[in-house]
Amino acid sequence: MSKILVTGGTGYIGSHTVVELHNAGYTPVIIDNLSNSNIQILDQIEKIIGIRPEFHQFDLCNEAKVKAFVQENPAISGIIHFAASKAVGESVEKPLKYYHNNFFSLINLLNAYQGKNINFVFSSSCTVYGEPDSLPVTESAPVKKAASPYGNTKQIAEEILEETAGAYNNYNFIALRYFNPVGAHASALIGELPIGVPQNLLPFITQTAIGKREKLTVFGGDYDTPDGSCIRDYIHVVDLAKAHVAAIRLLEKGNPNGGYDVFNVGTGNGYSVLEAIAAFEKASGQKLNYVVGPRREGDIIQVWGDVTKSSEQLGWRAELGIDEMMASAWAWEKYLKENPIG
Repeated sequence: MSKILVTGGTGYIGSHTVVELHNAGYTPVIIDNLSNSNIQILDQIEKIIGIRPEFHQFDLCNEAKVKAFVQENPAISGIIHFAASKAVGESVEKPLKYYHNNFFSLINLLNAYQGKNINFVFSSSCTVYGEPDSLPVTESAPVKKAASPYGNTKQIAEEILEETAGAYNNYNFIALRYFNPVGAHASALIGELPIGVPQNLLPFITQTAIGKREKLTVFGGDYDTPDGSCIRDYIHVVDLAKAHVAAIRLLEKGNPNGGYDVFNVGTGNGYSVLEAIAAFEKASGQKLNYVVGPRREGDIIQVWGDVTKSSEQLGWRAELGIDEMMASAWAWEKYLKENPIG
């Protein structure tokens, strides 16, 4: 079985991808510094797949440790790189933290694998598109000036990968441009586990519904959309995890598009914030306490992806809809109430 390194593998998307890699017959190996995750997630993964994944705790910004790991683990044939700081608001307040962490971790990995054949899947973001000129947005849409240092790290990282692929022939890269991951594993044993106040919509919805938060604020009700709230392409995290497995498989077969390629990973459908709230209320049976507040700086009005390329070339398509997203997120929140983590 091929060994696949998953950096940030105890995080939200990383933990689900570890499960799906195992289900697909791979052997996942995790590196995580636990700066934005919890070691107990390893226990949760073990409950799902029946074995405890190999785990290494260190910071990928430590170049010596990265090089030592690569030398000591020659059997690794692929990397799925999640490890990065990811809060848009914090990146505006602490840009140097984001540039240091997100670039040094990536560059250290690339340097350590120089001269070794490696398949590399990069965790990118639809933030690279900014406010799209047309919808649904395709992979050929222009990359616009980033609205935050976080978004800028994704744009520049993609440039680093593309230029590295052009200079060396041992790297094979796919960048997956995610839309908005939500939901949790069907077992309700892993899901999104925000530290402190959630930065994303759905954990704020579930925490409000269960009583951790007094109310939810919808940022803006006067946008040029059917109901006035922002529109996003929400994707179930399990579908997203499976897209990473599909990307590794495509790289193993030899991507016909060459050493660097990008794919949108979404459902191809847009839901407004108010539609997402209504879907949650329907799935959970809970009436949500929310208010419509002023717009939030940096929010784009609407974005959803064209996923034709992912369907035709990656051989992947999202299977789970908004109802499954909301029901699984609520099941995870209820599980956490009875079984606190962290």
